[in-house]
Amino acid sequence: MTAGPVGTLLAAPQWQPLPALPGATLHFATGLFADPAALFARLRAEIAWEQHHLQIFGRRVASPRLSCWVGDAGAVYTYSGTRFAPHPWTPVLSRLRSELETLCAQPFNSVLCNLYRDGRDSMGWHSDDERELGPEPTIASLSFGATRRFRLRHKRDPASMLDLPLPSGSLLLMAGATQRNYRHDLPRALRVVEPRINLTFRQIG
Repeated sequence: MTAGPVGTLLAAPQWQPLPALPGATLHFATGLFADPAALFARLRAEIAWEQHHLQIFGRRVASPRLSCWVGDAGAVYTYSGTRFAPHPWTPVLSRLRSELETLCAQPFNSVLCNLYRDGRDSMGWHSDDERELGPEPTIASLSFGATRRFRLRHKRDPASMLDLPLPSGSLLLMAGATQRNYRHDLPRALRVVEPRINLTFRQIG
């Protein structure tokens, strides 16, 4: 494949070995894009970033990151007591979806876009196990910008953990029973001053 105007997934992703985790199906690749910095700039300019508010322990609080829910017209998503109707696909996101569907042999009708403005922005422990995603969802997570730590921890066996830096232009594919058995987070990293964009492609039922 050759790079197009918004970048194209490489023909041969560099799949990296990961430690085996019981009850998880994970695949990790780096070097997917010829110019991830250019893609980061396009995504940051093109996506309608919003400050979402979530219900946590009965309180309405501002999310510690900017987000945008994008997808097909019927891909409505409910998270932490908030219902999200999808924004329409942008040119870059539509192209990325097409490339990922080919690479993963998996349809995706939606994507959660998160912008971590610096290391103070974070994501708390959670599982992507909402009913709309089905019992064994496939989540394709693309990272652009600053490298951040991503952690997985088994719900019943805290010793089963993975601490994985996600560099720009990388893909983490989570499938099978991963969401049923594990929680994941993106902890604060106060030394990180650069922004990061994360795109998690999903199939909403």
